Amino acid sequence: MKKIIILASLLLAFTGFGFAQTTPATPAKAKTAKTAKKPATATTAAPAATATPATTAKPATAAGPTKKDGTADMRYKANKDAAKKPPQHLKADGTPDKRYKENKTPKKTSK
Repeated sequence: MKKIIILASLLLAFTGFGFAQTTPATPAKAKTAKTAKKPATATTAAPAATATPATTAKPATAAGPTKKDGTADMRYKANKDAAKKPPQHLKADGTPDKRYKENKTPKKTSK
């Protein structure tokens, strides 16, 4: 009887662990939210097909070679350097962080 109780409790425990490891399906909800914003019309299917998310996400200007969709090809050094932003040290409220040299005000020397 003791072995049956132990076996049943282990079975329930492993079942619980199995359900705890599953991930929720949040990407499906995100896709439906994006498609809900577009006005759906059956007669204008061609303009919707030409506007892809990849082309509208990034500007067409690139320092180096581009991909077929017009975005910068990040395999090339010229595009990687152009994509880098200078480090901006800001606090959460948007004011400059005075711990960094570029944000400190120069000290005046008095004689």
